[in-house]
Amino acid sequence: MWAIKVKSFVILISLLWGSFGISAYAQSWPQKPIKFIVPFSAGGANDLMARAAAEGASKVLGQTIVVENKPGAGGSIGTVFVSKSAPDGYTFLISAAGVISNNMIKKTTNYKDSDLVPVVMIGLAPSVIVVSSESNYKNLRNFVDASKEGAGLHFATAGTGSTPHFVAELLNTRYGAKLIPVPYKSGSEGASAVMGGQVAGTSEASIVALPHIKPGGKFRALATTWTKRISVYPELSTAVEQGFPDLQIAHWAGIHAPVGVPPDIMDKLAAAVDVAMKSPQVSDRLKSQGIEPVGGTRASFNEFVDAERARLGAIVKAANMKDEQ
Repeated sequence: MWAIKVKSFVILISLLWGSFGISAYAQSWPQKPIKFIVPFSAGGANDLMARAAAEGASKVLGQTIVVENKPGAGGSIGTVFVSKSAPDGYTFLISAAGVISNNMIKKTTNYKDSDLVPVVMIGLAPSVIVVSSESNYKNLRNFVDASKEGAGLHFATAGTGSTPHFVAELLNTRYGAKLIPVPYKSGSEGASAVMGGQVAGTSEASIVALPHIKPGGKFRALATTWTKRISVYPELSTAVEQGFPDLQIAHWAGIHAPVGVPPDIMDKLAAAVDVAMKSPQVSDRLKSQGIEPVGGTRASFNEFVDAERARLGAIVKAANMKDEQ
């Protein structure tokens, strides 16, 4: 009996010491530079949001945050790298919708959803549905109605599971549109195809689309697909306002951690990013580029990720979206 009591006491002390050690480690974090891994090329919406978050959060934490781009395989290369990283609080993923949808669509990704933990939302670049400035379509209703006639309309995407692909399939499955997805290697190639008249339209991140929508530009904007109008372009109505209440999708960026990072560290990083997104210096700069800063808490980002997983999963199933890769 005495031996059992001693053993139980030793186990209890070990557990308490382990908890104390983790807590002390989290309190002293960060003691060296932190890495934000962007799974896309530099210059895109995801990359710009990552750099804004890194700049603002580093000031709050008093430690350098390095942004490192690891593009390829639709974001999977960078995502796998972070999922296999040590959970010490010094390597994080700048996540996008693909971190949720890739495992729904791709045959193999080399990571499981459970390998990554949501930390905080950074912001989003609302998607904008665009056509050539020389087309006859004036709004989203015109475009969808026209697609229902004849063989349908070709719609450029950045590949299977990209945001434009989800926009097209959501309009097809929920509103009876007849949009034929045409995959390109990148959003910029798809945008060029719209400008050149090879396809009828596409959707693109606000930061990419807005410079081409100004008077004399080569795009005509039909609608933004987020729940609110774009701060820097309020004259463009939302798809919801035009009678498409289910069309709510954006190019968002958040932060995920490899599973095992202490919760206290994730809370500190989430709080730092939230402060950054609410600072006028960062917020005003992002809004001027068509990006909406969000921030928030770990809890609010977890709720967003859960809702996004359910919503995107329903579209994948309804449209039978599959990637041969």
